[in-house]
Amino acid sequence: MANITKKVSWSSRGDESGGGERTPLLNGSEEVRYTRQVGLLSGEGGMFHIGRLSTVDLEEDMTSDESSQGHHVSMSSIDGVKVCVCVFQSLDYDNSENQLFLEEERRMSFLGFKCLEISRWVICGLIGFLTGLIACCIDIAVENLAGVKYYVVKQNIEKFTEVGGLSISLILWAVLNSAFVMVGAVIVAFFEPGAAGSGIPQIKCYLNGVKIPRVVRLKTLVVKVCGVICSVAGGLAVGKEGPMIHSGAVVAAGVSQGRSTSLKKDFKIFEYFRRDTEKRDFVSAGAAAGVSAAFGAPVGGVLFSLEEGASFWNQMLTWRIFFASMISTFTLNFFLSIYNNKPGDLSSPGLINFGRFESDSVAYNLYEIPLFIVMGAAGGLLGALFNILNYWLTIFRIRYVHRPCLQVMEAMLVAAVTATVSFAMIYFSNDCQPLGPDQSEDYPLQLFCADGEYNSMATAFFNTPERSVRSLFHNPPGSYNPLTLSLFTLTYFFLACWTYGLTVSAGVFIPSLLIGAAWGRLFGILLAAITPNGSVWAVPGKYALMGAAAQLGGIVRMTLSLTVIMVEATGNVTYGLPIMLVLLTAKIVGDYFVEGLYDIHIKLQSVPFLHLEAPATSHWLTAREVMGAPVTCFNRIEKVGTIVDVLSNTSTNHNGFPVIVPVLGKICGLILRSQLIVLLKHKVFVELARSRLTQRKLQLKDFRDAYPRFPPIQSIHVSQDERECMMDLTEFMNPTPYTVPQETSLPRVFKLFRALGLRHLVVVDSENRVVGLVTRKDLARYHLGKHGLEEMQLAQT
Repeated sequence: MANITKKVSWSSRGDESGGGERTPLLNGSEEVRYTRQVGLLSGEGGMFHIGRLSTVDLEEDMTSDESSQGHHVSMSSIDGVKVCVCVFQSLDYDNSENQLFLEEERRMSFLGFKCLEISRWVICGLIGFLTGLIACCIDIAVENLAGVKYYVVKQNIEKFTEVGGLSISLILWAVLNSAFVMVGAVIVAFFEPGAAGSGIPQIKCYLNGVKIPRVVRLKTLVVKVCGVICSVAGGLAVGKEGPMIHSGAVVAAGVSQGRSTSLKKDFKIFEYFRRDTEKRDFVSAGAAAGVSAAFGAPVGGVLFSLEEGASFWNQMLTWRIFFASMISTFTLNFFLSIYNNKPGDLSSPGLINFGRFESDSVAYNLYEIPLFIVMGAAGGLLGALFNILNYWLTIFRIRYVHRPCLQVMEAMLVAAVTATVSFAMIYFSNDCQPLGPDQSEDYPLQLFCADGEYNSMATAFFNTPERSVRSLFHNPPGSYNPLTLSLFTLTYFFLACWTYGLTVSAGVFIPSLLIGAAWGRLFGILLAAITPNGSVWAVPGKYALMGAAAQLGGIVRMTLSLTVIMVEATGNVTYGLPIMLVLLTAKIVGDYFVEGLYDIHIKLQSVPFLHLEAPATSHWLTAREVMGAPVTCFNRIEKVGTIVDVLSNTSTNHNGFPVIVPVLGKICGLILRSQLIVLLKHKVFVELARSRLTQRKLQLKDFRDAYPRFPPIQSIHVSQDERECMMDLTEFMNPTPYTVPQETSLPRVFKLFRALGLRHLVVVDSENRVVGLVTRKDLARYHLGKHGLEEMQLAQT
């Protein structure tokens, strides 16, 4: 493999032998190993590539208490840059078809299967209902808190405009912002770092088959909801829509299990679904319900789950996800109508309502399509710039802002700076517009404008981002002058870039739309000014919509789902084609420079994420070259002491073990660490079974009760006498694991691994003897870079 560029990336304890993935600890958190290292691309300028990176939600202060909670910590430093690393493990999407599983399936009647199917629909309905309810609570809380804040500041500004001393108003605004954000940042930084950001990268990884620590916990949901309310009310350049996707996923993970491990409460329902296969399907429904509640876009939610999330899909799952999305939108609609004293008026389908674009104002001509494509290219360029700046900013945060107290201080600083910049922009703006009867300004600021006029800059800054987007889409031509829009775009672009990645719960959807709507409207105004009859066809609101789509597409690089979300949110299908062209152009242009924001942050967490296909030039690589070897195997009837020693060995902390026929060495099955731990816990030994005829036979329920927080091997006591006993693995192992010959090409291995959602793929020789094991990290370390196929070396820690 001499012609593969090598660079440091995945960090893993032990060598490449046999699928080493971490095991959960007793308290349910993943065993986290922190390594601090950076892999740089050598020479030739180019963009800085970091091998092992982490977003802020994984950065924690390395204190002795963390180690006492079970976090195994190790650190290293290269070039003075410190990076935190978490070693992830995969989900078991493929069912272990052992004898217990087959016996249970045989015992189940036709009626039993029908009841299970009905249960799936009931769970999806519950997911949609609860997600809609959470969205409703977030919306009402944000509107009330922001309303109080803007009312107090507005009264103060009006008071001091007349008598002088507006600096007091600035201090008040900055203090209120900082106070809200401080609460939001403290609960995230100190109580649940996993709730930071939008949560979309983590959910994408979970649906790709990677178990992200603490991502679908109840505590994460509570902190997420409270945090997003505080950050939006605190005036940060963030939106509340992104976190809804994470919230929906957490709701789905909790409801589908029929219990809460955090509250130690088991409702004894939905026990059949306590396994990764079912749970991940429900999480994809929760993510879709979150999109649906955020944008009022049920079809967009299903497509988001398909495009961005679930790696594995079937038609019945599509129906159930669509059902959950519809219930979510309806629930939000229904409760908001009651809150607005219009019960039954279902007119606010999502948290963000773009307002309806009337048919006469949305007409576009054939000659405008090239203009839309140019806007898409501009969105791609600006999106790439946004992503690169945010990337470097994250590197800076990893170096210097890794203590929780520093993270809270940074969030408060950003809140105060946002308020100061907003105030300065409003103060120095002389863009005064008449306050007509049709104006929909919620908090019009007069400031130094004449009576009957309001400050146009205040409409953009002195408002929640959602309302600002709506005003840019629908305010009549002449509501903003070009200088106002130029300054707003410039300042908000950098504020949003600085804000994304703070230790607060916040999304990037709305800031992106707002930046794009501002420069899109500016584009429309300039077109109207420089073309004959431009004022007739160059409607600013139309170009604001295209700019918003271009900017959001340039940052997050979604195409299919985002097109449908934008069409559903605007309530008009006329713009389907232009929006699609704009998003496609933005993605193509942006991808030329750098990846999408979510993909960057997935790499920043060093998650072994498997894309749709293997790298294009990897056909000459075979399973022999990518597999881990030698492999730790067990005999069909194995000595208990041997099993305990292998599971206790921290240098090769594997999760899957091929079971072989003694002497011949041929594979006859595969058993997981979690299964072995349950067997040891219940003392399922051959000698005990003979001596105690009345011993209860182990059932699948015992494995489901231990899921998902299997105890560590250290917590299981095995006496010296018991170590001499034997354990028969025949009944519990998967007797039909997937295997491939060692000559199989990498793309073929990749396709099999990803399409079936495997965790372990056994490599065998012509005699069916085990020669290696392929796991997710073995495949994820190959990718196509600017220098051809690149292999990221497994760093020894």
